[in-house]
Amino acid sequence: MTLPAGWSTRRPTLDDVPAILAVVHAADTFAVGHPDFDAEDVEAALSAPYVDPARDSWLALDQDGEVVGWAIVDNPTGVGREFVEVYVDPARGHQARGPLLTRQLDRVAERAAERELPALTVRCAVFEPERDWQRLLEEAGFTLAKRYVRMHRPLADLPAEPAPPAGVTVRPVRADDELDLREFHRIFDTAFRDTPDYEPLGFAEWRKKITQHGTTWDEWFVAEVDGVAAGALQSSDQALDQDEGFVRSLSVLPAFRRRGVGAALLRRAFARYAEKGRTAAGLGVDLTNPTTPLSLYRSVGLRETRWTDMYELVVPATALTVPPTGV
Repeated sequence: MTLPAGWSTRRPTLDDVPAILAVVHAADTFAVGHPDFDAEDVEAALSAPYVDPARDSWLALDQDGEVVGWAIVDNPTGVGREFVEVYVDPARGHQARGPLLTRQLDRVAERAAERELPALTVRCAVFEPERDWQRLLEEAGFTLAKRYVRMHRPLADLPAEPAPPAGVTVRPVRADDELDLREFHRIFDTAFRDTPDYEPLGFAEWRKKITQHGTTWDEWFVAEVDGVAAGALQSSDQALDQDEGFVRSLSVLPAFRRRGVGAALLRRAFARYAEKGRTAAGLGVDLTNPTTPLSLYRSVGLRETRWTDMYELVVPATALTVPPTGV
């Protein structure tokens, strides 16, 4: 696919953050109804450990030299599948989306070769209004992999927090106690091992990554059953601009499921958000999760508000060019 006459592409730098942010805000507003990114998020994407903006990202410029599209490859762990994000201004840049996608798929093929892999799986997200984006992906060979659901509940009518089930206690994580953080990580890691697509991280790497989503520690909780750590809830700062408390992960060890641990953690988090004046609480659900958490989330007042589909494609590696051997 080619760009319209007079349009061009170039690599981004940190000087482009304001222009990129304007494009992302326009794209987000079309896709989800509100901006979902800030300047720090753009800077973090361009400076992520496994991203080289000079090779893994493109800007699309219209005939006036204005930035109307941004594409970037993302791989938070440096292993496993790649994620491709292609943002365009829906009013001015929609013609750049196909060409940017093509460039990114070529780059994924190169990244596979650099990692000495025969191929890499790449994923792209599609929000409900993005029918043209879905069509482009399907034309490129992508297929639907899974669906995520965003859930939400207002906090104005939050009932008084009930007593947890017998033997269950909920407390904030002890952020200054490394052993407690290691226990939190152990619960999270163990609980998600039976979830499709989970890519384990050791404690040290996990400890570095969690700061990306905020560490308002009094919104992180550990549940114990008869004194044994059984569940953990991590909150995120990602929805503060919507005055919403957000549950990033809820983890309950298999041996303690169906005993009210998850509900007790959620109710404690909702109460904390309400104490801080937040107007709502939310979270995202992977519908392929074998623990089928929708019934739990509905039981504490959460309701589905929108969905996101994840499409994927296996991209073969670019053939490596071997320089000739001198005699």
